[in-house]
Amino acid sequence: MNSSLILSNILNPPVLFFFLGMLAIFCKSDLDIPQPLPKLFSLYLLLAIGFKGGYEIEESGINPEIALTLLAAIFMASAVPIYSFFVLRIKLDSYNAAAIAATYGSISAVTFITAQSFLKILNISSGGHMVAALALMESPAIIVGIVLVRLFTQNKDEEKGEFSWGEVLREAFLNGSVFLLVGSVLVGILTGERGWEKLHPFTQDIFYGVLAFFLLDMGMVAARRIKDLKRTGSFLIAFSVFMPVANAIFGIILAKFIGISQGNALLFAVLCASASYIAVPAAMRITVPEANPSLYVSMALALTFPFNIIVGIPLYFNIIKLIGI
Repeated sequence: MNSSLILSNILNPPVLFFFLGMLAIFCKSDLDIPQPLPKLFSLYLLLAIGFKGGYEIEESGINPEIALTLLAAIFMASAVPIYSFFVLRIKLDSYNAAAIAATYGSISAVTFITAQSFLKILNISSGGHMVAALALMESPAIIVGIVLVRLFTQNKDEEKGEFSWGEVLREAFLNGSVFLLVGSVLVGILTGERGWEKLHPFTQDIFYGVLAFFLLDMGMVAARRIKDLKRTGSFLIAFSVFMPVANAIFGIILAKFIGISQGNALLFAVLCASASYIAVPAAMRITVPEANPSLYVSMALALTFPFNIIVGIPLYFNIIKLIGI
C-alpha cells in the first residue's frame, strides 16, 4: 500500500483534530466541548451532506448506474448483519451478536465525509447519489438485527407480548439522523441550483471547520472508550478491524461488477466498511436492552472508526486501483 496515501489522509486537518482530541484525554487536559454542541455539529454535517447530495442528484438525474448502486447499498446493508451475526455467534449470545451485527451493517456518516475529503485531496470526483446510498443503508441493518434477535433467542414466545414492530420501524426510519439526512436530500432535489446558490456559504464554506470541531470531540469520546475495550476480548477486537476490511472488499467486488466509477467505488466501500455509533446504538438500546452497549459502542467508536479514517480509506483505495476500477 502506498504510504503517501496514508500520510495524506492523516495530515488532513479534520483527521488531525481527531488525534488532538485523543491526545487531550491521554494527557488529562481539561479541554471540553459543551455537550449540546457535538449534537449540533452532527446535525449540521447531516444537513450539509444531504443537501449537497440532493442538489447533485437533481443535476445528474437517475440513470441505470445510480439505480444499481442504490440497490447494491440496500443489499449490503441487509447482508452484512446476517453473516456478521453468525461470525459473532461463535463467541457471543444472540442478543449481543445481533446488536453488534446491526452496528456493523449500518454506516458512519463522518467516515463517509472523511472519505469525500480524501477524494478531494486526490482530485477524484464522486456522485451526489452516494449520499442517497448512505441514507438507504442506515435503516435496513436495524431491522435485520431485530429479526435476528426474534429468530434466534430462546424465549421468543415470552417476548412477543412486549415486542412492538411499530416501535422498531419508527426508530429505524424516523430516527432523527435518518430523518434529517433524507429530508435534506429531498430539499436539495426540490430546490436545485437556486437553493444551492443560497445555501452554499452555509453548507459548504464552513463545512470543514465544523467537521474539524466534530472530530475533535469524537477523538475525546473515542479515547474515553478505549478502556471499555478491555471487556471485549481479543475476538471482538479482531472483529472490529478485520470485518470492516472484509465488508469493504465485498463492496469493492460488487462495485466492480456494477461498473461504477473509482470515486464512487471508494465511497461505497467505506459505507460497507463503516459501523454506526449513533443511530444503531440508540435503536438497539430500545429494542434489544439485553445487549451490552459498551460492547457495540466501544467497538465501533474506539476501534473501527479510527481504523477506517487512518488506514482503511487509503487501503480500500489501493484495492480499488489494484482490481482496475
